[in-house]
Amino acid sequence: MNHSHSHSRSRGAGALDAACCAHDPPPTAAVPAPEPGAGWRRFRIADMDCAAEEAEIRRAVDGIAGIRGLHFRLAQRTLAIDASAGGAVDAALAAIRKAGFDPRPLGATATPGSAAAAVDGRDHDHDHGHHDADHGTGGDGLRRLAVALALAAAAEAIGWFAPDALPWRIAGLGVAAVAIGLSGFDVYRKGLAALRRGRLNINALMTVAVTGAFVIGQWPEAAMVMALYAIAEAIEARAVDRARNAIQGLLALAPEQASVRQADGGWLAVPVAQVAVGARLRVKPGERVPLDGVVRAGATSINQAPVTGESIPVDKAIGDPVFAGTINESGTFEFEASAPASDSTLARIIHAVEQAQATRAPTQGFVDRFAAVYTPAVFAVAVAVALAGPWLLGWSALGAIYKALVLLVIACPCALVISTPVTIVSGLAAAARRGVLIKGGIHLELARKLKIVALDKTGTVTEGKPRLVHWSVVAPGADAAAIEHAAAALAGHSDHPVSRAIAAALRPNHVDAQDFSVIAGRGVQARIAGAAYVLGNHRLIEERGQCSRALEAVLFEHERAGRTVTLLACDAGVLALFAVADTIKPHSCEAVAALQALGIRAVMLSGDNQATAEAIAREAGIDEARGNLLPEDKLAAIRALQQAHGPTAMAGDGINDAPALAQAEIGVAMGAAGTDTAMEAADIVVMNDDLRRIAETVRLSRATHAVLRQNIVLALGIKAVFLVLALASEATMWMAVFADMGASLLVVFNGLRLLRHGRAA
Repeated sequence: MNHSHSHSRSRGAGALDAACCAHDPPPTAAVPAPEPGAGWRRFRIADMDCAAEEAEIRRAVDGIAGIRGLHFRLAQRTLAIDASAGGAVDAALAAIRKAGFDPRPLGATATPGSAAAAVDGRDHDHDHGHHDADHGTGGDGLRRLAVALALAAAAEAIGWFAPDALPWRIAGLGVAAVAIGLSGFDVYRKGLAALRRGRLNINALMTVAVTGAFVIGQWPEAAMVMALYAIAEAIEARAVDRARNAIQGLLALAPEQASVRQADGGWLAVPVAQVAVGARLRVKPGERVPLDGVVRAGATSINQAPVTGESIPVDKAIGDPVFAGTINESGTFEFEASAPASDSTLARIIHAVEQAQATRAPTQGFVDRFAAVYTPAVFAVAVAVALAGPWLLGWSALGAIYKALVLLVIACPCALVISTPVTIVSGLAAAARRGVLIKGGIHLELARKLKIVALDKTGTVTEGKPRLVHWSVVAPGADAAAIEHAAAALAGHSDHPVSRAIAAALRPNHVDAQDFSVIAGRGVQARIAGAAYVLGNHRLIEERGQCSRALEAVLFEHERAGRTVTLLACDAGVLALFAVADTIKPHSCEAVAALQALGIRAVMLSGDNQATAEAIAREAGIDEARGNLLPEDKLAAIRALQQAHGPTAMAGDGINDAPALAQAEIGVAMGAAGTDTAMEAADIVVMNDDLRRIAETVRLSRATHAVLRQNIVLALGIKAVFLVLALASEATMWMAVFADMGASLLVVFNGLRLLRHGRAA
């Protein structure tokens, strides 16, 4: 089921901005999904890591004949190009280089956007050097920036202490120029390219400001400004990468090789990418599971925290699923691979988070629109100060130009623009670490507004697995052991969920049931040791005329408690009563209480009968339950809740509750580890089936909103203060750089605090 209601369609190119804010906001239209089987060529663009630069590349390539599609992966700084001919790719690369970027070819890959591409992404940094070096934070980059800072300090010292003689001035100019070249070469290259196209991004602003300062004789300050800017940008880029790559570490969890059974019965270590679906694999204690699969031999307990967020190991036996990247805690077991490495649950988690990182949150859209007006407005003010200051306020020409240059540095909206995506991505990563996949910033922001949560009963509030909770002999003087054996024999021949629950709970025996047959809608019957027995529901016993008032009273109490009652009878009368119930999950009561503590009302929507729904609701602490609901009835119920209360979430299994999940502002799929349909169906996927994660997500949403507000106030407040100081001649260029980059670092590290959200829970 394709779940894509209107509020989730604004998929865009937004991603973290590492000090590369642009005048024009990035496009908001969704990137079209590539056609399967299309021929794509991949390139790494080391200095492309934000949505603004993606927009510049799109504009550069726009109009080139033969380009069928572009697919950006900003987290890996890669671009895939689909073209009808090689000449079109060459033309696109030339246009991209002209725009100031340096695309370098990578090897062939799977179709962009696939889970295979997510797995392939872990090798990107090994193709052309780790991306830390791209920001000047590798070993060579750090040394280069250190030398640039030392030369800038030397230029400042020459300007302050050296005699005002021509040789010293020439020496100072030379030292400053070398410092600017070492720290600002990439800035100048990209800044000049932006200016040629009339774009006002941070590189263009810094290019104009530093060049202007150098020309008017402020060469020591120009050198220091560029060196400080480059160092601050490098620090910021590393901090931003912490948020962007917070979930990428999961890729390293799956081992590179797997122990695979060969045709001769031996075992051979094979690269996981080469293991076929259906292959038999072996995992020893302490090893990680290499692929998704189903246990075929052995038993163990597995730490599933990397995939589901569960802190307690889960016991696994034959027939149970296992997931790539999880840790085998105890016994050796064998399993059959059910999916290739490129489509494991772990790979799909990575892909889902990366897709979420590429969506644009509402606050980010507002910030981008504001920045698009703010930057040119301050630039215009700077030009007005330079031109009109001497005429209207009596400033010297050089003084007015210097103030204008300070304003240009302040005009950079980096701290403002970066404040939103780094916060959103940190929130998404924090949720993923807890086994909650939030499929976009829009859902993370919206969760704080929820007023009511509708909960499906079976599999959401309850375990979804009927269990025998009570049985008793009702025939006076009957042999309990013989009755138990007879009931087990009849139940063991039936595939009905209630019968299976009874058979699983009773003691195994060797009693043979003959002439077994099903009584449609009633139960089953058979002969045991020559006597006829039936195992059926209340209706069957009534039809046989074997109900008494005392028995009716007992049945009423069980049914009132939400239990399904099955009766064992022979020709002489009813022998025993078996009560089966779908018990609530251990944490359902705690989860409902947590929602209520947040001011969110919980309602149960169930297809079960009203009495059972009410009984389960009472046990879970839910004050309203609606039973006997078909899928269309649940849809209508969600619409009514939305009209009566406002933003509504629906939590269900992601398949049977599809209409209601699609209608709700937020659809939550429960227990979706390894389930493709559920991961596609919902806005939020709770991998470990823990209902408490809904309240955690709301708390995370509220914390994210608080950090977003703090960051916007910080960014704008610092800008406003230094704008006034600049006009009052109280701010220098290097102070403006400190203010600008300091604000950027403040909002980045403030946003990164969300990575610790819920860690102790």
